[in-house]
This record gives sequence, structure tokens and C-alpha cells, in this order.
Amino acid sequence: MENILLVLVILLIVGGAAAYVIRAKKQGQKCVGCPYSKECASRGCGCGKN
Repeated sequence: MENILLVLVILLIVGGAAAYVIRAKKQGQKCVGCPYSKECASRGCGCGKN
């Protein structure tokens, strides 16, 4: 029983992270997690070079 709960919690965490990344990409962010992701090219933070 404990193993099932552990697997469900892990799946919930991974699913939440995937939903966050997908939502951020749909909003046009080039590098998720960068505080300047929407204005990355003008700031020169380095993550826009990818």
C-alpha cells in the first residue's frame, strides 16, 4: 500500500512539472525558469543562445 502511494505522489510531482513547462512554452518563453525569459534577447542572459 505504501508503494502505491509513493508512486502516486511521484507521478503527481512529475505531472505538475510537465504541465508547468508545457504552459510556459505555450506562452512563448524560450527558457523556462529564467527570470528574464520573455525578454531574454535584450537582456543578454545567455539562455537565448540555444
